Parts: sequence; structure tokens; C-alpha cells
Amino acid sequence: MIDSHVHFWNFDPIRDSWITSEMDIIRDDFTPEDFVKASSLMEISGCIAVQADQTEDQNHYLLSLAEKNLIVKGIVGWVDFLNANLEERLIYWKKFNLIKGWRHILQAENEAFILHPTFIKGLQSLKQHKYTYDLLCYPHQLPSILKLVDQLPNQALVLDHCGKPDIKSGDLKKWETHIQALAQNKNVLCKISGLLVEADWQNWKEIEIFNCLDIVFKYFGTDNIMYGSDWPVVLVSRPYKDWFNLVRKYCSQFKEQEQQKIFSGNASSFYRL
Repeated sequence: MIDSHVHFWNFDPIRDSWITSEMDIIRDDFTPEDFVKASSLMEISGCIAVQADQTEDQNHYLLSLAEKNLIVKGIVGWVDFLNANLEERLIYWKKFNLIKGWRHILQAENEAFILHPTFIKGLQSLKQHKYTYDLLCYPHQLPSILKLVDQLPNQALVLDHCGKPDIKSGDLKKWETHIQALAQNKNVLCKISGLLVEADWQNWKEIEIFNCLDIVFKYFGTDNIMYGSDWPVVLVSRPYKDWFNLVRKYCSQFKEQEQQKIFSGNASSFYRL
């Protein structure tokens, strides 16, 4: 089984200022060895390491971890898509086969950035290099993401964390409308990850999570969904095994072949593992 979304870092209070005091449990270092311990009973055989810092140094850091830890099967790194020398940088990174794609923390940007012509042109250049792209956004940004996706009809894309639905409020109507529209693009997949972080960390209910999964599976289907944990961020709510078991429980309704796609096949195909 493949976990399509994990992070590794050596905690730095300045660089990692997004990790607030309320998230004290993850104000620490997290390594592939830690991930193996957390996930070993779940029979996770590989993971995708996703960038958590917007520097190219992060790519080298993740590559150095992957060299020593076979659990890391692929990397989603970071490059500056507004850089005039983007093509040169992409060619440089092609030397490292473990880098499968890229991500920018779009949830911190506005529509002007998301739809910037230079940014879009950069994303349009990824297909020729066979790179993927992870879309990270909040629900209110989904209209901008839809406009962006319209400009990338042949680019392999995946929506991180189901687009971060507002589970706390329970208001899923607009989010569902946008998920339905996004799923109509067959080049877009969805990661079922990070949902506990969008809920009341200590008091969420199973039905709240399952309601979100109902919507995502209704529109994306089992062929276009991949399991992810968002470890170690998920720890602000529950241990790794709790999230994994919750997803397994929900997916028990599907045929074995469909479960194989969700927990391994779709991620392996998308990231060319």
C-alpha cells in the first residue's frame, strides 16, 4: 500500500511558523524512520514525500532522505514557476528520477497568483517532462482552481486533501458543487487526506468524515482517488493508525480491486512509481 501524502522536516520555529502552539505535537523533527514506525502495522510499503518548504533546498533534503530510506518511493518538490529560468530548473531536476512532480502552497496565494499567465505557462510546460502537479487550496479558492485547470487539459493533476472542506461548520454545499465540476476533468485526481485537520481535532464524528468521502467518491470514483494521510500533520488530531483504519472502514464497501486502486494502484500510476 502507498501513502500518497507525507511530510518530513527538521523543525525550525521560524521557517515552520505555520505550526502554531496549538499544534505542539508536531513541533518536532519527523523522519522516514518515524513514519515507518507509525505505519508499519498498516502494511504501508511506500510513500510520496511532499514538500513543506518552498525552496529548492527542500528537494535536495527529500532526496537525501530517500537515498537512505526505501519507504520513500517518490517526491513532490518545489520550483519557482514564476522564474524566467524555469525550463532550465526543470531540466536540472530531471536528473533525479525520484522527483515525480511539483507543488506550490496555493492556499497562501490569491487568484491573481493562481491565474498569473507566467504561472499557467509554467504549469503547461510540465507535461513534456512527464511531471505531475499537486493542487493545494482552500474551498473558497476552488473557483480559481477550476479556471486554472481549464488551462491545463492534458496535465496530470491531483487535488490535495479533497480541497479542504469546512468540516467544522458542516457547510459542504458550495464545496460539493466545485468538487463535482473539478471531477469532470479526467486529468484531475483527488487525495483523501488531511480531513481530520479540517474537522474539530478532538471532537469530530465519523459521520462527518464519511459525508465528505461520500461526495468525493460520488464524483471522482474509485479510479481517480488515492489514499494519503498528511502525516505528521494528522497527529494534531489522531495517531496514524486511527486515520488509516477510518479510511479502510469506509472503503470496505468497495470491491477488492477497487480498494487496490485507492490504496496503491492509482498513486503508483499517477506518480509513475
